[in-house]
Amino acid sequence: MSATVSFKVPSAHGPRTVTLSYARVGSGEPLLLLHGIGHHRQAWDPVVHLLAAERDVIAVDLPGFGASPALPDGLPHDLPTMNATLGALCEALEIERPHVAGNSLGGLLALELGREKLVRSVTALSPAGFWTQAERRYAFVVLRTMRGIARRMPLPLVERLSRTAAGRTVLTSTIYARPARRSPEAVVAETQALARAVSFEDTLRAGVDVRFTDDVPGIPVTAAWGTKDRLLTKRQGVRAKQIIPRARLVRLPGCGHVPMNDDPALVARVILDGSRC
Repeated sequence: MSATVSFKVPSAHGPRTVTLSYARVGSGEPLLLLHGIGHHRQAWDPVVHLLAAERDVIAVDLPGFGASPALPDGLPHDLPTMNATLGALCEALEIERPHVAGNSLGGLLALELGREKLVRSVTALSPAGFWTQAERRYAFVVLRTMRGIARRMPLPLVERLSRTAAGRTVLTSTIYARPARRSPEAVVAETQALARAVSFEDTLRAGVDVRFTDDVPGIPVTAAWGTKDRLLTKRQGVRAKQIIPRARLVRLPGCGHVPMNDDPALVARVILDGSRC
């Protein structure tokens, strides 16, 4: 069941009010879930029930994605602002240093939270930020292309395509290795979420010069990569291991860029193992 929470975030022109949509389920130590650019918190639906058996799971729509409004004027879509926003979210929800798992953009944000010691463990699934400039440009072109298609495609066509395995492959094979496993309803919803993501361009622009270059000492870190990731290729995982030498690097066989739907049991096990500290 979804809810919203509002809280203050500092800016150069005084505090600004941020409102985020989230869903919370389960019991145990808190676990914050962060999705990728253009996606929404429902990306985690295939694994939430598995995680909730052991964790108090909070899946959040990032600012300007899903059901969350964009950041207010005065708050840029950069990493320091997102750190402050997610830290303030945790305070508002009375969560002290949660575990965090993130995918793509969410994986980068999770690592940033870990670097700032705001969380107790990090699991990053195909995180952004370990790319070369050429790899980043390629990823951004693919993302902008996906966004353009989603915005131009009429809803009746999306609904019709989603009813068949071949149609779901057309719509989502860039991010899923096993797109036929995605439900028609989920494909329609995430295509609409991509089309309506008001912070897509601002977030992408903020990522042009982003690279993750710091170690994350003192907390457990897992970096997991799908062997069939077509957006941020698995060799970026090797770089992640070089930059964060104590990190556990996990391969996700047969999984794409958004692995939660490709192999829910494996992804849930990786997250839970990574948060047992």
